[in-house]
Amino acid sequence: MVPPEVRTALDALRRQTLERVRDLEQDRSRIVDASRSSNADDEHDPEGQTIAWDREQTAALLRDVRARLAEIHAATARLDGGWDGRCEVCGEPVPAGRLVARPTTARCVHCA
Repeated sequence: MVPPEVRTALDALRRQTLERVRDLEQDRSRIVDASRSSNADDEHDPEGQTIAWDREQTAALLRDVRARLAEIHAATARLDGGWDGRCEVCGEPVPAGRLVARPTTARCVHCA
């Protein structure tokens, strides 16, 4: 049985993650806009390398947070589909405390 707090935790995690996506997208837009108004040559200008690094770092963070959002959507779909809280590997119940602490998990500690 999945405790109701898991849905609450997933909803909170979804909100936080969507905020993070929004913030990172704004950061990326600012970086791109700043590089447009600059004549920095990413390949030869030391300042250009910083702009390129910032752009790539932000892109990597965005990929990670979007992957996290996909995990949240998958966990929500499991709950909506009637998942009973059993480990997807061994079939044993995932402890309620683990589900609340890691609401996107579908595995017990032993199988994680």
